[in-house]
Amino acid sequence: MTALKKYARLESTGLWRDEAQGQRREVIVRMGEATLMMTDPRSEQVLSHWSLPAVMRLNPGARPALYAPGEDAAEELEIADDEMIAALKAVQSAVRAATPRPGRLRGGLTAGVTLAILAVAVWVLPGVLVRHTASVVPAAKRAEIGQRALDDITRLTGQPCDGAMGLPALARLSERIFGAEDTPILYILPEGLSHPAHLPGGVILLPRPLAETGEDAQALAGAALAEGVAAEAADPMLDILDHAGLVGTFRLLTTGELPPEALDGYGEAFLRREAALPSATALAAAFEQAQIPMTPYARALEGMGLSAHAQALEAADPFKGLIPGPLLSDSDWVALQSVCSG
Repeated sequence: MTALKKYARLESTGLWRDEAQGQRREVIVRMGEATLMMTDPRSEQVLSHWSLPAVMRLNPGARPALYAPGEDAAEELEIADDEMIAALKAVQSAVRAATPRPGRLRGGLTAGVTLAILAVAVWVLPGVLVRHTASVVPAAKRAEIGQRALDDITRLTGQPCDGAMGLPALARLSERIFGAEDTPILYILPEGLSHPAHLPGGVILLPRPLAETGEDAQALAGAALAEGVAAEAADPMLDILDHAGLVGTFRLLTTGELPPEALDGYGEAFLRREAALPSATALAAAFEQAQIPMTPYARALEGMGLSAHAQALEAADPFKGLIPGPLLSDSDWVALQSVCSG
């Protein structure tokens, strides 16, 4: 994906508003491999975080360019910078594979190698095809597939909470947990999700109760961090390709496109799946690096019926007995708690 490598970390100014009739404000627009981040130019606080595959141009051909983070989205971004507009156009074309070239791997492999891999996978070991395909899917395509999977899941859970005050606080929490570069996008689902989960492309899903209970954001932050660790330990693309089957997987490998029907019914299977929790040792290292206590997250797991794992986490907490500093300001935490109510 040459376009992605060329434009990664590109920055420009823009005008952003959190709802259609809201006040526009100047922001710094930063492009990552699969995300677009808006930050306040004075405080450098993150105001919003969009997935590149979901970004839509609202006024094609006009200047300044207007964008939204998806259909029916309330947010809007105005960009006048020609380089950023060209970058968004180039990246979106790459993401959506507007002109796929059948018979060639997106990773640069030849058609002959692809067919050889297919023959081995079909006749000897089907898992080879799935694992190989997952390993060569580019970051932006993973993000696109993750968004498609999310669309199928939200048929059952309702759309992610999008309260205007809470979304910037949620984006700031993600940056505090993971850092500012290609930060995962956190979504809070209003119902139907019994435990934290994740999707390809840096998508982390969190149950609504985690955002509405507790005295601070530590349990919510811990859940998000644990899912980030789980995504690194076991590629979530494998689960999607298992659902898509060999035909869908081969289509993705050879054309760069997952068939539209490949994710039908994925939401039901996803929501039935049990939590896949990393080891206490792996989590302790990640929590220590992020300077986040594990005990609040462990106690939240107890409320989800995962008491055995919770006890191991609480025992391994690198900050046990210490009083950690706040992850968010009081105002941000109050705003985040209202993300599902307005």
